[in-house]
Amino acid sequence: MIELQEGIQPEVDQQNQYAIVAITKHGVQLARNLHHNFIHSDVYYMSKFEQGDEEVKHIQLFSGSVRMLLPTLFKQYKGIILIISLGAVVRMIAPILKDKKTDPAVVVIDDRGENVISVLSGHLGGANQLTHEVAHVLNARPIITTASDVQKTIPVDLFGSRFGWEWDSSDKLTPVSASVVNEEHVAIVQESGETNWWHLDSPMPENLQIYPTIQAAIKAKPNAALVITHRILAKDEEQILDNGVLYRPKNVVIGMGCNRGTSAKEIENVIKETVHELKISIKSVKALCTIDLKKDEEGFLQVVSKYGWEFVYYHPDELNAQKIEAPSDTVFKYTGVYGVSEPAVRLYTGANQLELIKKKSGNTTISVALM
Repeated sequence: MIELQEGIQPEVDQQNQYAIVAITKHGVQLARNLHHNFIHSDVYYMSKFEQGDEEVKHIQLFSGSVRMLLPTLFKQYKGIILIISLGAVVRMIAPILKDKKTDPAVVVIDDRGENVISVLSGHLGGANQLTHEVAHVLNARPIITTASDVQKTIPVDLFGSRFGWEWDSSDKLTPVSASVVNEEHVAIVQESGETNWWHLDSPMPENLQIYPTIQAAIKAKPNAALVITHRILAKDEEQILDNGVLYRPKNVVIGMGCNRGTSAKEIENVIKETVHELKISIKSVKALCTIDLKKDEEGFLQVVSKYGWEFVYYHPDELNAQKIEAPSDTVFKYTGVYGVSEPAVRLYTGANQLELIKKKSGNTTISVALM
């Protein structure tokens, strides 16, 4: 827990680019809901609202005045989302403002989650676009007062962030963003992930062109590209990234069974080796599924905590009700099910065709499917 004291700069555990801060009971619930849907965020709220699962969810508690927390957050985060009244926020941040080129984006949400307000660094800092993204997640009203910041185009660094998409590398974010805002020819190729990413109330700008394949986009010779796929690109496709950003949607699900006491290292290595063999990015993994007998398996818990994956487990009756192409009498003898990894991943995804039906590796079995 962070204990805030005058004159002492607190240490925070920054893992993401955006911080969400709440100081009221209703604000805490809003922060938790937003954190669940806005993946690249760290949450901070007052310790008196502790709910017991903060360590698992990487939520940081603090005691004392939130005013003393803000200078540290200003230095470390690209954007700060405050569920605090606008007037209070203005008074608290006024002494720590430096320059519009370096100040983080600041967004305020009212205690009922009805309005999301762009407060600071709307242009360069991205607060206006962050406001739109947060408002969309909360089904709230975005409030932006800068008249010239209504280009209504794709924010390259935030593209798909509300779905949990991750970019492979930040190297090309700046030049690709320049191509987008300067209305140059930008190719968009989407092979997987959520398709409802255009949520503005105006048509997509004409300079943004959607292509069915990477090869088709390469042939069109765009100035820049946005590529959304879980797949590792082939060598002849990599040229699309000469001035392109590669996004990883969360659409890969791992089904897994293991012997009791299997180490986290072995589990992680099997997963990494398997997705590599399938030419799938580990950044696209969304969840790890298993049987409820393994809900306290320490190796599983450590791996899902490290990667931020969902951890889902099912009752034997649920697993036995699924199609199993590779049943095992041995597994049934010890668990009461004819399979763990295969039916678990089918149950989560609803997929008929799996990327990997089942592979036995050391102390584990693993199956892979796409959402």
